[in-house]
Amino acid sequence: MIKTRFKKNDLVKVLSGNAKGTTGKILFIDRKKARVIVEGVNIIHRHTKPSQKNQQGGIVKREAPINISNVQLMCPKTNMPTRIGMEVVKDQTTGKIKRMRKSQKSGEILIS
Repeated sequence: MIKTRFKKNDLVKVLSGNAKGTTGKILFIDRKKARVIVEGVNIIHRHTKPSQKNQQGGIVKREAPINISNVQLMCPKTNMPTRIGMEVVKDQTTGKIKRMRKSQKSGEILIS
């Protein structure tokens, strides 16, 4: 199992492959296989038989997973791809210590 700093609904940019340069939201993260499904990236055509769920059958377009190393998080402040770091932040009201994700490019803490 791979540890990743990506979360569902993060905006990422694809760095390599057919969809290089496109951006999209992370829909699913498979931590065991180190793969992510990004909205609108790596579209495949599935030929499906008619079933109870899909009465018609036919060709269905959907996203296929890509390797997690091929995507990079988009910084919300600069709108550029950035690496993710961790920062220890102490909450002022409760006094608890939290580990927060931080953009390496702008230094801004990512909230999601």
